[in-house]
Amino acid sequence: MRGRVLICAGSDSGGGAGIQADIKTCTALGAYAATAITALTAQDTHGVQGVIGVPPDFIRLQMRMVLRDIGADAIKTGMLADAATIEAVCDELDTDARGIPVVVDPVMVAKGGHPLLAAEAVATLTARLLPHAAVLTPNIPEAEVLAGMAIPDRAAMAVAAGRLLALGVPAVLLKGGHMAGPVVVDLLATREGIESFESARIDSTNTHGTGCTLASAVAAGLAQGMPLRAAVIRARAYVLAAIAAAPGFGGGHGPLDHTITMDPGSLF
Repeated sequence: MRGRVLICAGSDSGGGAGIQADIKTCTALGAYAATAITALTAQDTHGVQGVIGVPPDFIRLQMRMVLRDIGADAIKTGMLADAATIEAVCDELDTDARGIPVVVDPVMVAKGGHPLLAAEAVATLTARLLPHAAVLTPNIPEAEVLAGMAIPDRAAMAVAAGRLLALGVPAVLLKGGHMAGPVVVDLLATREGIESFESARIDSTNTHGTGCTLASAVAAGLAQGMPLRAAVIRARAYVLAAIAAAPGFGGGHGPLDHTITMDPGSLF
């Protein structure tokens, strides 16, 4: 086991996304997962039925206990439901996590459409959390909100990625899974340029938790000392394999198979 990842995110009672997917992903990739739970959700493969937030002071206490004892080589943020939660996480990042790379997954809406970030908190996320990010990992709808533009095609993805870089983050992994077509295109944008990664779309409804899984896989790679590009390549391969091997649980958007294994030598 190599690489310590502190995950600040919400719990998914169905086990497919959130903290549960984050822990499974880090474990499968050989990293150590610690957590600061930001919210409890009652959900299944059909959607979210209820959310209870964790008091901000207690979120910060969870982070502090981990950072001051176990430590972290990378931090991943997921569901941060409101401005007070974002402020608490950022206050702790300022105090005990300077110099640790942060993977920011700007979770806004659940797979079934339930909002997971208050609309008024988007400005707080942009002003307070994005300056901490080593990489931002939005999907198309999230990028549209943060970049303030529609993203109907690949050309628009590139423009949006540039706008997100202009917000002050050094790298953006813009995920194209929401865009129609037989090929899924993700863009990795940095100050040096934009690189596209393409893969054939897997015809499956078992895609619950793909965003959480990808961001945690990237965080695991960074925690293990991988360069960002290599971490992204491994993370994408892991997610694709986990979708292909999904167990088919539930009647809606089912979970991935986080237990899959890959040949590391085949990724590069």
